[in-house]
Amino acid sequence: MTPTEVPAEGPIGAVKQAALELWQNQRKKVIAGAIFALVAILAGFAVPTTQIAWVTAFLLLTVYLFAFEVVGVDVAAVTVMVLLGLTDLLAPVMGLEKGLVPTKDLFNGFASNAVISIIAVMIIGAGLDKTGLMSKVAAFILKVGGSTEARIIPIISGTVGFISSFMQNVGAAALFLPVVSRISARTGLPMSRLLMPMGFCAILGGTVTMVGSSPLILLNDLILTSNKALAVTNPDKVMETWSLFSVTPVGLALVTTGIIYFVLAGRFVLPTNTQTSGNTATSTMEYFANTYGIDYVLNEVVVPPTSPMIGKLLDDIEVEHKVRVIAALRGTDDLRIGPGGLARDIGIEANTIMGVLASPENLKALAKAYGLKIRKDLETFTESLAATKAGIGEVVIPPGSRLVGKSARDVWMRKTYGISLVALHRGGATLREGEGIRDMALQAGDTLVVHTTWDALARLEKDPDFVVVTSEYPHEELRPQKVGWALLFFSIALFMVLFTDLRLSVALLAGAMGMVLSGVIKIEEAYRAVSWKTVFLLASLIPLGLAVETSGTAAYIANQTLAMLGDVPVWMLQTVIAILATFFTLVMSNVGATVLLVPLAVNIAIGAGADPAVFALTVALATSNSFLIPTHQVNALIMGPAGYRVPDFMKAGGIMTILFIVVLMVMMNLVF
Repeated sequence: MTPTEVPAEGPIGAVKQAALELWQNQRKKVIAGAIFALVAILAGFAVPTTQIAWVTAFLLLTVYLFAFEVVGVDVAAVTVMVLLGLTDLLAPVMGLEKGLVPTKDLFNGFASNAVISIIAVMIIGAGLDKTGLMSKVAAFILKVGGSTEARIIPIISGTVGFISSFMQNVGAAALFLPVVSRISARTGLPMSRLLMPMGFCAILGGTVTMVGSSPLILLNDLILTSNKALAVTNPDKVMETWSLFSVTPVGLALVTTGIIYFVLAGRFVLPTNTQTSGNTATSTMEYFANTYGIDYVLNEVVVPPTSPMIGKLLDDIEVEHKVRVIAALRGTDDLRIGPGGLARDIGIEANTIMGVLASPENLKALAKAYGLKIRKDLETFTESLAATKAGIGEVVIPPGSRLVGKSARDVWMRKTYGISLVALHRGGATLREGEGIRDMALQAGDTLVVHTTWDALARLEKDPDFVVVTSEYPHEELRPQKVGWALLFFSIALFMVLFTDLRLSVALLAGAMGMVLSGVIKIEEAYRAVSWKTVFLLASLIPLGLAVETSGTAAYIANQTLAMLGDVPVWMLQTVIAILATFFTLVMSNVGATVLLVPLAVNIAIGAGADPAVFALTVALATSNSFLIPTHQVNALIMGPAGYRVPDFMKAGGIMTILFIVVLMVMMNLVF
């Protein structure tokens, strides 16, 4: 059988299809790697110095690792950083007088103002979340916005844009995902009509202040790095750093553009996926059937002493008969439910009672095959599976989750987290039990439909590897009594940023530690709130930016670019920089694009007689122009819950991408 003849139906076909896709992806990576290596070799002969040749090779390696996801972006960044450090040892072999980056400066990124600021922003955002502030925001939006799309979209989008201006945009989007779900459930508006405006405005909100996105937080550090070289070569071009609200006029114009765009054109560009309306958790199968078209029922079955099922493993009967066991009682007191309870390797004993979730046909087939007794009503699990204790929920795998690339079977999801995977929604399609969903590698943005206890679901709300979409289920409110303290320390941090000369990192960290000391957030929760993947990505790329600037690579590329473009107006050069940044951020992280392009933009500006600080700011803003395809973390997050497909992003995001560049260029030239 040839690869193209692999059957796609059934669990075996799904596994074969996944293997075929993996093989094709590996082949693409190898071919691309060979092309990048060839380009690096040819560039080595074209550039004027050996040092520039090696830095160019490192740049191409970084772009390749990011664009083709050979390894995680954080792993790629750390690898490049280590390789840069090793050049100090290998300099004679590489034809260099010294390493590309001094080893004493290699790890400066981990103590940089930008990295500490991002850590503090994440903790502050988590602190505000722990107070239940988002529930109050949702109630306010419903009260003011009513139930019409034309009123709700600007209120949701404007609120998210404001919040995103003071915290990481993916964090703001994650906070508002349950809010939008709740609003969708109460108004009947499909989530697909609400999530894309919310997600796009979360990204746009990151342009309103200098702490709204990682590129803008990083920008001042990159400017200071460039200043070290400029102090020697062009002392009159040494740049001033940007203040917190320097970029606000541009950011507000972009957010306003996004809101107006969806209000006026939303009915034409937004898809209507009625099956993705927000949900209220329930122990019945009504929501399950309405949303995913799955006619599952929950029944108790009893295994008699004469059943041939005795001695089999749970995994055997589930895979063969396409059923899901969510609870089991073996003997008189061995109740298995929730985390640490059920696992696929549990053996079936005589008189075992199981809570089975399955279609009526599959349940009858299971009972007939093994001589099981189906009970009409819940008797054994009346309390443990009651509506107040358990039900159907939806969770999303966010970008940065440790589960990305692993399957439910790999992590023993039911045993480890207490959630029984029943369906998986990805790219607009819903895969169900019996279609190999437990063997599929999870992707960012996947929506998992699970049966779970509410206690287990509440624990998942604190787990950064999941975003719980199900909003209305019986669970304790977090710490509403601490909302005053949270707002106080947020205000203190903001005051110090605005009206003192303290470094941004010190001011923000003061607010974060105030929340910890006042009990708004526990220190363990603060550690979990930090995306260490982002921290290592950012800190590890800073040495690469230093090498690009100090080696003369940025100046060389800038000169070649200017020579190629010829005598063109400054605004056209600035537009080219913005388009280049937009392209780079679609194929790699926005942080990586910023590190690579800021030195280039600075040198192009100097060569054209323009303001290098403005060109650098153009790069940091344009790396937020990530709407065309779902590569941005926010877009990956909302794709599953709303049932979006790539064409949906291309349709709505294509116009938004053009509007972003136009508004950015107009505002940059008006303000600066």
